[in-house]
Amino acid sequence: MEKIFGILFRGISGKILLGIMGVSVVWTVASFFIPLNIYVEMITVLPGLFYFFKEKIYHEFYQLTKKEITLGVIVSAIILLSGSYYPYILDHFGYYVPTIKWLTEYGLIKGISNLDFILGQMSVWHIFQAGFSNFADPFLRINSILLIVYTLYSIERKSWIHMCFIPVLLLFSQSPSPDLPVIAFSLIILNEMISGNKNTSLLFAFSVFVFVIKPTMIWLPILVFLNSIIILKSSFKKLFFGGLILLLFFIKNIWTFGYPIFPVSIIDLGFSWKPNPEVLKTSSQYAIMKTYDMQYSYEEIQRFSTFDHIKNWFFLKGIKSVINIFFILSLLIFSAFTWMKKKKLITLICISLLIKSILVLAFSAQYRFFIDVFFVIFLVLFYEYFDKRKSLVVFSGLSLFFMSILSFPSFIQKSIPSFRLGSFMAGFKKEQLYQPSTYQYHQFNSFKVGNLNFNVSKNYPYNFDTPLPAISSCYIFDDVKARIFPQLINKNDMKKGFIWKKMTSEEKKEAATVINNRKH
Repeated sequence: MEKIFGILFRGISGKILLGIMGVSVVWTVASFFIPLNIYVEMITVLPGLFYFFKEKIYHEFYQLTKKEITLGVIVSAIILLSGSYYPYILDHFGYYVPTIKWLTEYGLIKGISNLDFILGQMSVWHIFQAGFSNFADPFLRINSILLIVYTLYSIERKSWIHMCFIPVLLLFSQSPSPDLPVIAFSLIILNEMISGNKNTSLLFAFSVFVFVIKPTMIWLPILVFLNSIIILKSSFKKLFFGGLILLLFFIKNIWTFGYPIFPVSIIDLGFSWKPNPEVLKTSSQYAIMKTYDMQYSYEEIQRFSTFDHIKNWFFLKGIKSVINIFFILSLLIFSAFTWMKKKKLITLICISLLIKSILVLAFSAQYRFFIDVFFVIFLVLFYEYFDKRKSLVVFSGLSLFFMSILSFPSFIQKSIPSFRLGSFMAGFKKEQLYQPSTYQYHQFNSFKVGNLNFNVSKNYPYNFDTPLPAISSCYIFDDVKARIFPQLINKNDMKKGFIWKKMTSEEKKEAATVINNRKH
């Protein structure tokens, strides 16, 4: 990547980050045509190892002092331990693992959102994870490796404030959650901009790469774009590489979902495999209810006045209310800080965050969509305050705190019962010291509706280890309610993709059998 596109920034972490982007883009293109199986992994890993030694990249480590290497080893050990706990994020079982299974067995499937709506997202981060899941990382702990790279970046660049973020990110290290890479990558890009990196072409390309991993990160490409035009006075030619990555993102979404941006049904190009309008409507209603933590029905929310919308969002029951209030307060504090500083870059950061916040508040104001804002504001506010000593004190204290939560989850379960994820934490098991903890279920029922044979997890809502093709039970109910059901485009070749069809009377009986089985 460096030979073709130049250097993102000096150091081995810069090479790794550029490599991650390059591999992800290449594998995204490849997955349209082939599964990301062991052969794809081998022809990526083996040349990578070869060039690591041929180009003597390990010499980069010689730039570090013994104290820095010791620090890196200690932090890496903490990260690897945290990554060995059981996954507890629910999306791990209902979205991440099923997506990775599809990618490794089939690649990108046209219209897969018709089979199981959430699979239409197919994040580029899961494409990256899928390619390494055959033998290098079968336990899906790529986030732990990325967190080690983030640590290396902080040490190489002597930007110690990043050490304050690592303990919080330990909570994302057990699953291939896109939240960890987009937070880490955005903080790195932001740090590069603050420290004067003027490589507009790669900074913009990488910011778009972060956006395609998780579109709620739209503020980052907006920021890099505004910075390149207003401050650096760069030509539009330098935005070309980022534009190509963005185009690939739109094509990938159209292929799997039918529209350019998942899960929004804007820019209808009339593709036959786009989801049913009723299913899209149900998804939109669900997103609105999630805004209010499922504490109100969709009908109740529709009756809210403007004042009720704001008041009820601020005063939800439980921890979500505190997070929402803190989010708005953070934006107000940062806006005041921006006004006082009167620096161009800080002003552009503030504008970008406000644009992102307005979009999130308008579509689905869930805390998981704006959690990155807290990290960004903290970085900018305290960039000059945290030196090495202060950062390591914060790192040590927070690491002890979060590792205690992972090891003894009963503490958070009792003290913050409204934090639902805490109830899914399993605590420490001695076996994880030599093998990361994973769940196995492998109980399912098989059904047929029309030309589609499929599997559904038995007495469990998610299909993390159910053989493909698998459908989550909640989407079966949504389809039947809309009087449709997913069907194979070519009954003899699942790789050709899925569409939805109105059910015949015979198919309604078959679907009723599935529903009755799920109810009992």
